[in-house]
Amino acid sequence: MATEFDYDLFVIGAGSGGVRAARMAASKGKKVAVAEDRYLGGTCVNVGCVPKKLFVYASQFSELFHASKGFGWSLTEQPSFDWPSLRDNKTREIERLNGIYNNLIENSGADLFDGRATVAGPHRVTVNGTTYSAKTILVATGGWPYIPEFPGSEHALSSNEMFSLEQLPKTAVVVGGGYIAVEFAGILNGLGVETHLVYRGPNLLKSFDREMSDKVTEGMAAKGVNIHLNTEINEIIKTDKGLSVVLQDMSLIDSGLVLYATGRQANTANLGLQNTAVVLRDNGSIVVDDNFCSAEPCIYALGDVIDRVQLTPVAIQEAMVLVDHLYGDNSATIDYSDIPTAVFCQPELGTVGLSEEQARAEFTDIAVFTSDFKPMLQTLGGGADRITMKLVVDTQTDRVVGCHMVGEHAAEIIQGLGIALKAGATKAHFDATVGIHPSAAEEFVTMRTQVR
Repeated sequence: MATEFDYDLFVIGAGSGGVRAARMAASKGKKVAVAEDRYLGGTCVNVGCVPKKLFVYASQFSELFHASKGFGWSLTEQPSFDWPSLRDNKTREIERLNGIYNNLIENSGADLFDGRATVAGPHRVTVNGTTYSAKTILVATGGWPYIPEFPGSEHALSSNEMFSLEQLPKTAVVVGGGYIAVEFAGILNGLGVETHLVYRGPNLLKSFDREMSDKVTEGMAAKGVNIHLNTEINEIIKTDKGLSVVLQDMSLIDSGLVLYATGRQANTANLGLQNTAVVLRDNGSIVVDDNFCSAEPCIYALGDVIDRVQLTPVAIQEAMVLVDHLYGDNSATIDYSDIPTAVFCQPELGTVGLSEEQARAEFTDIAVFTSDFKPMLQTLGGGADRITMKLVVDTQTDRVVGCHMVGEHAAEIIQGLGIALKAGATKAHFDATVGIHPSAAEEFVTMRTQVR
């Protein structure tokens, strides 16, 4: 019997969430289409987490070269950095990943359309001039960098352009206080660029534990990033030598580049959603229910475009829950609490659970344990880096409700502790665990003295 629709599922956007949903649905025998007008793999693979982490690695070598002397290594000549080599090697790796995503979609049996898809109405999607019918439409178009309009704003770059610069400037200004801003400030500084970080608020990484974000700020400043808080840019003026950045107090910073990392907005403009009952928030994100269904019963959305938790692994898990809801037994769920996350700033920040501030608001009595020390690499390496760790405990249940770390390998260490928090581990469990010596991670199981 012929199906009523061309497709059971039409996915708009081939990022991590969209591709996972398409593959899972196709594996269940559904007829699936995926449309992508930019690049396979979405923001994360192309202009987000993956190339950014490669750049972070690149920017750390200068400190490692310096540290190696204390361990007996001598470099016969001063190391030099070649930006085009890094940029082009990164591009080759991203193209390899694009190919993998292409193969994943094709091998799943889904149809892949190279073109911009728009919603023509309920159950209808237009791509490359042809309109297709679909029982279910999934919008997984992600987010897009937002740059506010002000005098000279056309001279500012977004994070998208940072991965393909023709050349590195001698001086750069990064605007913003969130994770993208602090990560790029660390990358540029580590690659030898005189870096200024400008933020209108009093604290960087304001959504994280305050003590930890303060440690990040101190560490960045110690590494040479010029941090300007409580100020904004009035104007960017193009000059013969580059750009002149005018701050609120009318002071000037001459710069070769201005990066605005002041937030991302849902990528829903010109998508045709006005042809449906889909409801958008003021920031363009799509309102969905617990099953990721919009106000239009046949249209679903997930990932950054719904603006819940903008993390790649979250979008992937949302996709698995959605496919189970549509084509499985509807038993899969997603829990947005205790999601481990990392900011690949320098020093690195890893965290899971509640900040101290959140815990104080939620529980009547908490205990805070901290440890601050110089990592072993620096004892002979001669660097100024430190590691700070923190546990937040609900004293009534002894459950560890927050776990935070600033310093080398924070992301790798916090991932394991994320399992412990998800399992409901208590401080007694941490105390009963034997540490791995010598390691930084062992500090998490040897903290015995309550500081607050």
